Amino acid sequence: MTKVVATKSRAGSYCLDEQVGFMLRQVSQRHTAIFAEKIGCDLTSMQWAVLSKLREIGATSQNQLGRATAMDVATVKGVVDRLTARGLTHIALDPDDARRRLVDLTPKGRALVDAHVEEAHAISDETLAPLTAAERKTFMSLLAKLR
Repeated sequence: MTKVVATKSRAGSYCLDEQVGFMLRQVSQRHTAIFAEKIGCDLTSMQWAVLSKLREIGATSQNQLGRATAMDVATVKGVVDRLTARGLTHIALDPDDARRRLVDLTPKGRALVDAHVEEAHAISDETLAPLTAAERKTFMSLLAKLR
């Protein structure tokens, strides 16, 4: 006689609160709220990403900037256009390829990034505040692995 083993359906045991995507979205929403409260310079997190990446790598093509900040072509263009309208970035044609647009910080943009680096660190610190120092290191390492 064959023994039949009953298995519980995974569908019936699904709990949204335990799902990685849901938890990551909640953490992201918490981080976004902390960012909005603390940045103090009327920037979105995506605008900050563009400005801080330009400060880190210097002038670059809009396409490369999008890849470096994990933004699609249309999104990075919109962000750069808004920052340019505020006088924080400027766009120039690449002298080696007139089809390419190079994006860079203006002196005003560079000063803004430099003036808000401490707030940016404080935002990360507050986001990670519930974790011990060892947990923070592990968490960041695991996030990098999931990228």
